[in-house]
Amino acid sequence: MKKTFSIMFVCLFIDQLIKNILINIMDIGSSYTIIKNFFNITLVMNTGAAFSILSSNTLLLILISILVLIFIFFYLSKGNVSEKDYIIYGFLTGGVCGNLLDRIIHNAVIDYLDFNIFGYSFPVFNFADMLIVISMFLIILSLKDDKDEIHS
Repeated sequence: MKKTFSIMFVCLFIDQLIKNILINIMDIGSSYTIIKNFFNITLVMNTGAAFSILSSNTLLLILISILVLIFIFFYLSKGNVSEKDYIIYGFLTGGVCGNLLDRIIHNAVIDYLDFNIFGYSFPVFNFADMLIVISMFLIILSLKDDKDEIHS
C-alpha cells in the first residue's frame, strides 16, 4: 500500500503544480493555441463532474470523492491485490485527490486541456481526469485478465 500512497502523492503534486502555474499566469476563460485547430490550453472552472454532470453540486461531489477514496483504501487494505493494482490505484487516487482538492479550495475543478478533433470540441479536462480515465481503463483490463485466468 506504500506504493499506492507514493504514486498518489506524486500524481497529486504534478496535478496541483500544473493547475497552480496556469491559474497564476492565465485568466479564467482565456485560451492559448498550442496546435492550431487541434489543441489549446483553455483555463476553465468546472463546478460539475465529467461533462459538467452535477454542476454546482460541489458538496455532493466532495462527499462522493471521499467515499470513493475510503472504498479504494479499504479494498487495498485487504491485501488481495497484485503489485500492478497498487500502481493503478495510485493513479486513480491521485486523480480523485487532485480534483477533490480543487473542489475544496476553489469550489470547482480547474480544467485546461482543450482538444478539437475532426471538428468536435471535447469538454475541457485536466491531468487528474486523465489519471482517473487511464486507471479505470487499466482496472477494466485487469479484471478481464483475471476473468480470463479463471476460465483457462
